Amino acid sequence: MDCCGGGTVLLYSCSGSADVGCIADRVTRILSKEKVGRMTCLAGVGARLSGFVASAQGADRNIVIDGCPIACAQKGLIAIGVKPEVYNLANYGYKKGETPVSDELVEQIAIQIKNDIFNNASSFTSVADEHGSDGCSCGGNC
Repeated sequence: MDCCGGGTVLLYSCSGSADVGCIADRVTRILSKEKVGRMTCLAGVGARLSGFVASAQGADRNIVIDGCPIACAQKGLIAIGVKPEVYNLANYGYKKGETPVSDELVEQIAIQIKNDIFNNASSFTSVADEHGSDGCSCGGNC
């Protein structure tokens, strides 16, 4: 799932002040380290910085790990015309203010979401399939 060769897969995380925001951020960092995709800056998207917006719009998959039902990360991408693939901790049964952060829990959630991401990969329609382009916004430099 590396950029260009296997398609551009970008990871975005809620990093809110709540316990589930912290967990979402830590899970996303694990997924990035394990090369599920490349973590990128949601704040850059929110600030409408052209490079971050273009990368999101050109990616084959934009994966969001949100912490709670408010879904800030998801909404940030939708605001720039991108429909992300969303994994929200609330849908896994975790509640804001009721989910103490621990290394064990972060690892457990990372494994669960990673499995779900790979299970969804076969049903995901890439930008290349929809638009006839390679979908890579990095010009081969990622």
